[in-house]
Amino acid sequence: MDVVELMEWLAERGCSMVFKADGERTRGHRWMVIVSGGLLGEPFFRSDLASADACLESTLAHLESRGMSPFA
Repeated sequence: MDVVELMEWLAERGCSMVFKADGERTRGHRWMVIVSGGLLGEPFFRSDLASADACLESTLAHLESRGMSPFA
């Protein structure tokens, strides 16, 4: 699953997702993802990591821990 597919899947469930690359941040934290709303509830999820893939994997792991896996 890529980022756009995940964003579509989350939107269909009432969630919002922001995926950002920021060249002004330090190397280890240039990528950020925030997911909120819908079935996720409170609090929102945020991850700041070194790569887009790491952010995607972190988000998928968090969703799975909340019973929201797109692979279920």
